[in-house]
Amino acid sequence: MRRGLLLVLGLAACQTQSPCEDTEIRVDGGCVPYTAEDPVEAAVTAPAAGDTWQWQLTEAIDTSIDVAVYDIDLFDATDGDLAALRADGRVVICYFSAGSFEDWRDDAGDFPEEAIGRQLDGWPDERWVDTTNSGVRDVMATRLDLAVTRGCDGVEPDNVTAHTNATGFGITANEQLDYNRWLADQAHERGLSVALKNDLEQIPELLDWFDFAVNEECMHWEECAANTPFVDAGKAVLHTEYVDRWEEAPALNDEVCGANPGFSSIVKTWDLGPEFLACP
Repeated sequence: MRRGLLLVLGLAACQTQSPCEDTEIRVDGGCVPYTAEDPVEAAVTAPAAGDTWQWQLTEAIDTSIDVAVYDIDLFDATDGDLAALRADGRVVICYFSAGSFEDWRDDAGDFPEEAIGRQLDGWPDERWVDTTNSGVRDVMATRLDLAVTRGCDGVEPDNVTAHTNATGFGITANEQLDYNRWLADQAHERGLSVALKNDLEQIPELLDWFDFAVNEECMHWEECAANTPFVDAGKAVLHTEYVDRWEEAPALNDEVCGANPGFSSIVKTWDLGPEFLACP
């Protein structure tokens, strides 16, 4: 879970720059022309516009909440959690980081050492990865296979905004588009729906690839209008605003509810535990 668009000032001065031309992308260190192919189409189970949802990535999952969609951690959710949610007919979305290295994950040893970059701002246990590296993409393809094996309906790939952050790799906007489209196509090839997480400025170019959006704090950052293409396309926008202390949640919920028609909005704390408030 990442806070909106963490734009890094002085980006050009603090990270390696891409050696490629504006019309090219890097593939394992070499530059190749980039032209997007048509998105992979698939019959998938995705959240519907206006669906109620719960997002829980920490603590024991409370599977009893009366919502249509659960967004849970791909690795940490138990088999029992997944079975209970499927038995109740929930749409199950599985979260994983598609843009960072987390040393506690079971597959941490599969990342190429040269593809592990700088620390994520505010997240000392995570480091950006070079998403132009084929070894990183192999890890993500395996994670998508795991989502299928575990019975997830869809996935929420996080940290797909490297082009606006100081990663150490100088990921360009085109390289981000290529990676995000690759993730969506790989998900669809496996019959999984896929969320675009934040990356608001690239929504117009990515809308056709993604089935729904997951957004953090667009009200706080005054950028909710950027999600309009998803709303206009009849696709779900699963939206969260955060509070530092739970006693602040009711007041924030009063502000959130009704502010963005077409959104499925909830209020959470930063740890994304079981507590949440949704609009009536």
